[in-house]
Amino acid sequence: MTDLLTRCGEALYGPRWQTDLAEALDVDDRTVRRWISGATPVPQGVYADLMRLMQERAQTLDDLTEQCKRLG
Repeated sequence: MTDLLTRCGEALYGPRWQTDLAEALDVDDRTVRRWISGATPVPQGVYADLMRLMQERAQTLDDLTEQCKRLG
């Protein structure tokens, strides 16, 4: 499951995703690193929060795509 967390984080925020994801989830970046390492389990609800963040990003990208189409 931590592989999914990593892939989602990278898709949302790029290669330096851990700090940005921690900020979006309102947790310490060390907490995210502990999740990735497996030192602590990813709490229930984090994947729902990730899904919400990705849906918001997808909507933003869809909106921008439409704006570019109109100008392109």
